Amino acid sequence: MPSTLAQHTLLEQYVKKILAAPVYELAVHTPLQPAPALSLALGNQILLKREDLQPTFSFKIRGAYNKLVNLSAAQKKRGVITASAGNHAQGVALAARQLGIDAMIVMPTTTPELKVSGVRSRGAQALLHGESFPFALSHALELASQTGKTFVSPFDDPDVIAGQGTVAMEILRQHQGGLDAIFVPVDGGGLIAGIAAYVKYLRPEVRIIGVESEHSACLNAALQADDRVVLPSVGTFADGVAVAQIGAHGFEVCRFCVDEVLTVSNDELCIAMKNIYDDTRSITEPSGALAVAGIKKYVARTGVRDQTLIAIDSGANINFDSLRHVAERAALSEASA
Repeated sequence: MPSTLAQHTLLEQYVKKILAAPVYELAVHTPLQPAPALSLALGNQILLKREDLQPTFSFKIRGAYNKLVNLSAAQKKRGVITASAGNHAQGVALAARQLGIDAMIVMPTTTPELKVSGVRSRGAQALLHGESFPFALSHALELASQTGKTFVSPFDDPDVIAGQGTVAMEILRQHQGGLDAIFVPVDGGGLIAGIAAYVKYLRPEVRIIGVESEHSACLNAALQADDRVVLPSVGTFADGVAVAQIGAHGFEVCRFCVDEVLTVSNDELCIAMKNIYDDTRSITEPSGALAVAGIKKYVARTGVRDQTLIAIDSGANINFDSLRHVAERAALSEASA
C-alpha cells in the first residue's frame, strides 16, 4: 500500500490528466438524470449518469479517444490493436476513424453481433477469437508483438483511466450539492479508478462503491487478497465486464480509494434493467445496469434513507433478441421476491 503522500500525489496526477483530457472532441457531456420511480421505491434520491447516450452508446469512447489522441505520430502511423468485449472496441474504432489510424479489434466469439457490426461499421477490422475476453486479450497482445501495432488496453492504461475519469468531472459539476455515494460498474477497473481518483481528491467524503457481476468479480477478489488475482473463469451474461483480472494501474487507485465492492446476480441485473427502462424508457445492456442493481442491494442491506446516490448507467449495447430473456428473468425474479 503506498504512503499517504504517495497516494495524494498519484491522485493529483490523475486529476491533472483528467482535466486536460480532450475527450469532447468526440465524446459528449451526458445528463445526470433523476430516476423518480426508483427514488420513491428506495427512499433516496437516485440519479443516473447516462453514459449510454455517448456516440458509441458507452462511456468507453472517453478513454479510447484520450489514449489514441496522445499517441506519437509514429504510433499513429503503425496503427493500433486492442481486445474488447465490444464497448471499448467501438470506442477505439470511432476514435481511430476520427484520427485516421488503422485499427484492429480482437473480440471474443461470444460478443453480441450488435457490437461486432458496430466496430465494422466504424471502419475497424474485427477479428473474433476465444470464448471470453481473457482469450481475446492474449491473442491481441500476441498480434501486437508480431505486427508492431500499439496495443491499446481497454482499462489498464493511465490515459484510458484519465479519459474515463471525465465522467466524474461532469458529475461534480452537474451536482454540487450533497452527495453520499457514487456506484460504479467494474470491468478491468478503468472507469472506477478514474472516477475514484477525481472524486476522492476533490470530495473525499463521497463514497465510491464498485459493483461487479458475481460471475466476474475480479476487483472484489483482488481487494480480499490484497493482490491482483486471476479468476479461473468468467460469466458472459454481463459481457461488458467479463474480465478475469483487475488492471494494475486501476488497482493501484482502487485499493485505497474504493470504499466497498458489491456483487450482484444475473437476475438482479435483469430487474435493474427493467427499473431503468421504467424510469427512462431506455434499454441498457446487463453491465450498464450494474450500478442500479448495486444501489438496490446497498439500500436493502443498510436501510439508508434520504441520501443522494448516483449510478453510472454505463452502456446500451445489447442484441435486440436478448431482450426476451431479460424480460422473462426480470418477471420471474420479481414474482419470487
